[in-house]
Formats: sequence, C-alpha cells, structure tokens
Amino acid sequence: MQKSTFHISQMDCPAEEQMVRMKLEGKPSVKRLNFDLQAREATIWHQGPVAPIAGALATLGLGARLLESEASGETATQADSPTGDRKLLWLVLGINAAFFVIEMTTGLLAKSMGLIADSLDMLADALVYGLSLWAVGGTVLRKKNIARLSGYFQLALAVLGFAEVLRRFLGAEAMPDFRVMIGVSLFALLGNAVSLYLLQKSRSREAHLQASLIFTSNDVIANIGVILAGGLVYFTQSAVPDLVIGTLVFLLVARGAFRILRLAK
Repeated sequence: MQKSTFHISQMDCPAEEQMVRMKLEGKPSVKRLNFDLQAREATIWHQGPVAPIAGALATLGLGARLLESEASGETATQADSPTGDRKLLWLVLGINAAFFVIEMTTGLLAKSMGLIADSLDMLADALVYGLSLWAVGGTVLRKKNIARLSGYFQLALAVLGFAEVLRRFLGAEAMPDFRVMIGVSLFALLGNAVSLYLLQKSRSREAHLQASLIFTSNDVIANIGVILAGGLVYFTQSAVPDLVIGTLVFLLVARGAFRILRLAK
C-alpha cells in the first residue's frame, strides 16, 4: 500500500473536494481518501504507482501537485466511507437551496444581476451536495451521468445570465435597489457562515464535512462582491457595478460547470 499526498491549490471548499472524490472513487487502486481543506491537501492510500492518480487529478484543472509518496502499512479495511454524515449534508444542501430561492426572487424584484448571479452560485453548490447524496450507493457510471446533467444545467444558467447582463448593459434598465442588494447579501453571507461552521464543527472524520476558512470560499467572495457592488451603485448612481459583479459571479458558475463536465468524462 502506498500513501501519496497532493497539494491541490484550487481545492478551497467542499465542492472541489467532492470533485476529487468522484474522480478517484472509481479507480480500484484507490483504497482511502483524506482531505485537509485548510492546507489544500489530499492524502490518498492506493495500490500500485502514483502516476495514474496524478494524471487523473491533473484533468480536473485544480492545480494538483504531488508532495510525497511513501509505503504505508495501513490496510484497505481502514478506508473512509464517502457518504459521511447524510443529515449534515442535507442541512447544508437545504441552506444553499433556500438562499438560491431567496436571492433569485429578490434579485428579480430588485433588478440586480449581482444577486441573481450569486443565487446561481448557491444553486451550483446545492447541485454538488445533492449530487453526492443522490448518487450514494450508485455505480460510477450513474454518478457521472448525474454529474453531466448537473454540469450542463449549470452551464445553461451561466449562459442565460451572461445574455441578460449584455441585454441590460445595452438597454435602458432601471437602477438596481442597492438596499436590497446589500441586505440580502449580508443575509446570504450569514447563511454561508452557518454552513461552514456546521461543517467545521462536525467531529466526523469524513473529509467532505470539513470546510475551508470562510474568507477562502468562493461563496463568501461572491457575497462580499455583491455588497460592495451595492455600495458602488449608491455612490455612483450607476448600474454598471452591479453588472460587473454579476459577470464575475457568472464566470465562477461557468467555471464550476466546466469542472463538473470534465469530471463526467
């Protein structure tokens, strides 16, 4: 048995961790996985050479780099279960799904592309958590099919979002309501903080119940971006800051979609 540790520079939240899990779990040589999201490291117990595993991780485009590989006396019976604490995962999924509905609704009412884009970022996370729960006990092929559908759906939402940003930029749209933008984003920021707190608080050894520090999360970055955009809308009396942050968040959503589609190949 070999024990190999990788540094994965872009693995800073449970979504990326779940992608790594799905990429490796179908390989018979992989016996156990352990993750440290704060250090952005994945430790893999496997049989045979490490090169195929390194190649599989490279296809995800997350910046995986082998730190060390050494012989290990541990056995396959020590493998971690990929399912983890289902109740906690359902709770976090529920939080993300609820904020998707809240931000989408208020974004449409406030005419804010930043809020709409942030809601789709929440939906993207909910898809990843739902994917891990829905696919429990299924075959690798079933999981990849589910991932493919999720990726195409997420990509379609991002494309529609870009089209709407362009339409609003070229047209004469009403100013977004900066008060709603700031208030709802603060609420969403609190929701993300609760999700990460629950994941960090879990005593489970399951890696996908761990989370990075709040400031490293793409969700939190998006929330803060919408808050700043709301302030700039107020001070500049222009909708451009809202459109800019909407575009940036849609790029995050699209990037996540392409990662999921690469994973499903």
